[in-house]
Amino acid sequence: MEWLFTDLSSWTLIALFLTAFVAGLIDALAGGGGLITVPVLIASGVSPVEALATNKLQGCAGTLSASYHFVKTKQVILSTLYLPITMTALGSLAGTTLVSYLDSNILIKAVPTILIAVAVFFYVLPTIQPAIAKFVRISMTHFSFLAGFTIGFYDGLIGPGTGAFFSTAFICLMGFSVVAATAHTKVLNATSNVSSLILFSFTGHVLWGVGILMGIGSWLGAQIGSRLVISKGAKLIRPLVIIMCTALSAKLIFTG
Repeated sequence: MEWLFTDLSSWTLIALFLTAFVAGLIDALAGGGGLITVPVLIASGVSPVEALATNKLQGCAGTLSASYHFVKTKQVILSTLYLPITMTALGSLAGTTLVSYLDSNILIKAVPTILIAVAVFFYVLPTIQPAIAKFVRISMTHFSFLAGFTIGFYDGLIGPGTGAFFSTAFICLMGFSVVAATAHTKVLNATSNVSSLILFSFTGHVLWGVGILMGIGSWLGAQIGSRLVISKGAKLIRPLVIIMCTALSAKLIFTG
């Protein structure tokens, strides 16, 4: 049973479940759930590579949960996303393949700057969104190759802030509202998580018991978060994205 739970205590498993619940809720709203769960997994005694692989399993549950709700409530029409889903999956598979060959620490050092930029963007969004919607617009085909593959690759390789990056891309490049961007983001984020997990499942680094337990928590949290997206909209999402990006940037800067 070690491959399921390692030697984690019952209290640690409960803490991981609760952490995943909170992360799933926040991730459905603003992204950044992975930078909540991965450090907690590592702090519990799981190796970094096991934490990354196991986090993909619990992340799948949360993003699939939110995606299901958005599709069910017709916030997302899947038939319009076949190409973005395909390109995101290919990008994620390529990024995950390179994990074993590249020093991800170099990429991590750039993440705080990127997240701060996303936070600033969402802060000024109400002022600049009309201009963006008027002058910047690309087709879904171009979006698939430009944003889908690139962000999917980033998520497979390292991952922090993927949800915020997808949301920003939908707003800037497609002219989506904050709510629509958040809903569509979850589908592509789920795609990149599932694709990455498929490769990780062959490496032996996924702690399936821990991941399933956390996945249940993440699924429940995401169900609540996805409902809040629809009921509260941009009034809740925008400040949460700003807070999450700023907090995650600070964490990466001060913890290395």
